[in-house]
Formats: sequence, structure tokens, C-alpha cells
Amino acid sequence: MGLLVDGVWRDDWYDTETSGGKFIRSETGFRDWITRDGTPAPGRERGFKAEPGRYHLYVSLACPWAHRTLIYRKLKKLEDLIPVSVVHYFLGKDGWTFLAEDGGTGDPLYGLPFLRDIYTRADPHYSGRVTVPVLWDKREETIVSNESAEIIRMFNSAFDEWADASIDFYPEPLRAEIDRLNAKIYPSLNNGVYRAGFATTQEAYEEGFRDVFAMLDELEEILSRTRYLTGDRITEADWRLFTTLLRFDPVYVGHFKCNLRRIADYPNLSNYVRDLFQVPGVAATVDMAHVKKHYYGSHETINPTRIVPIGPEIDYAAPHNRDRFRKAA
Repeated sequence: MGLLVDGVWRDDWYDTETSGGKFIRSETGFRDWITRDGTPAPGRERGFKAEPGRYHLYVSLACPWAHRTLIYRKLKKLEDLIPVSVVHYFLGKDGWTFLAEDGGTGDPLYGLPFLRDIYTRADPHYSGRVTVPVLWDKREETIVSNESAEIIRMFNSAFDEWADASIDFYPEPLRAEIDRLNAKIYPSLNNGVYRAGFATTQEAYEEGFRDVFAMLDELEEILSRTRYLTGDRITEADWRLFTTLLRFDPVYVGHFKCNLRRIADYPNLSNYVRDLFQVPGVAATVDMAHVKKHYYGSHETINPTRIVPIGPEIDYAAPHNRDRFRKAA
């Protein structure tokens, strides 16, 4: 996991020495927005108009942040509007690569070898981490956004002239509650597993660990009363949570030492994950081989042997009991 400094690649891992062993995630560097009419969104400098075929999505099938965008692309029926390229699962000294093997697609737009080349094509002097997802504008030849939380909101509504406008994962009446949940779940769980897994001191690890399980316990209680996080309909908050929960038992329990309990040990959370996995189309966005090979193979400081565990065996297609709650409209 290297980074670009003024457009020059450096193979540098996260610096935890200056943070007391704590993993601190870098801010995303591209934060523009696609709107229906192309006018700049509030607080943004540039305007990008929603148009079929204009944009391209770069993802990793292993990454939970990129996975969110694939789920939205599938469920909102954006696949014909926004093509996708998949990086190789292994993240080594060159960062994400376009090696066209093991499910990696290569880069069909420019034939570039590395994702960092997409970043420097957008900004030759870019400084920052090279992350997925990346939403690329083929017309302007630049990155619109590499912030998954904002890309999914663009996908949710900006392309509704051509997409499935009947699906809205960020409905107006629930926005305040969705935002409140996201603000709690992201630091404690979505990023909390990384804070535990990438920590380099016992104290930093235990801080992340405690936050993860306090949040899981709270979510288990919420889901004992309601089918989804905000009630009887699936929202953005559910999909943001889902991609973390899906990876928890196969990766975060062992690899990131988040081993107090598994998701399988939480009756409501485990049934909830199966419920969301079984939404038509979602299973096609899941590649557990990529997930496990990426984490166990890429993080040499955590897993020097790079041995990928065979288990656990989880049947996400098994029956769930979430339909005991009133079904979503």
C-alpha cells in the first residue's frame, strides 16, 4: 500500500510510529460530484453531468468500500451505463495493478499497468494514497471521485433518467437517521476493524477492538427489533454495514484479530447478512476468493507467510429468519 508524492510513487506502508501505533486513514483526494444537469454540487468547484457511457468505475472485488459501489451499480441497473474494471487482488509494492489474471480485467481504457497511473493521468502532481473505488470521467479524463460514500449517493439518484428510479436508498424522511447511523458505524466498525488490524501497539489494537465489539453488540440489539437498520426498508446504512459484516468472519476475525465473537455468534446480525446477501443481484457482486487472497496475501506485516486459510465455511444463501418482521414496501 504505497502512495504518490507529487506524482512520484513510493512504496511506503502506513506510518504508525508518529500516532502511537494507531492506524489513521488518509482522506480521499478527489471529491467532485455528478449531478443530473451538470451544475456543480454545493461546495464543489467542478460540474459533471450524468450521461450514459461517460463514466468508468475502477474497483477491487476485495475492498469493502469498492463493494458498496458495485452493489449500487447492480441494484440501480447502472451496468450498461457505467462499465467497470477490476484490479488484481494482490496489493504489493506497486499498489493496485491491472494484471489481467485471477478475475482482474486489465485497463481497457488506456492499457495502463497500475491504478496509480490513472491518478497521475488525472493529476500529474497528485499526492496521496491510491485507493479504490475510482469514478473516472472519460470525457474530461479525470477522476470525479475516489470517495465510496459519495459515489454511492451519485449512483443512487444522479442517473435515474436511465436507471431504476424506483429504488432509493437515501429517502428524504430517513436521511437524518441514516446519517446518524453512518457516523457511528464508520469509525467504530467499518474503519474499526482496520484500526485493530493495522495497529502496531497493544493499546491501539485494544482501542479499535473494543470499539468494534461495542458497535456489533449495539447493532445486534437494534436488529432484534427491526428488519433493517432504519425500519422495514433497506437503506444506504444497511449496504455500508453489509460489506464489512460479510468480510468479518472470513477475514477480520483471524487476520485483524477481531476474535471476541464472530458474526455467526450474533443471531440477528448473521441472519441479517444472509437477508441482504439474498437480495437479487447482490450475490453476483461477491467474490470471497478475491477477499481472502487480498487480505491474507497482501499484508505481509500481518501475515508474513501469506498463507490463505481455507475456512471458514459460510453459506450466505442459507435460509434466514428476517422475514418475521414486516416486509419492506
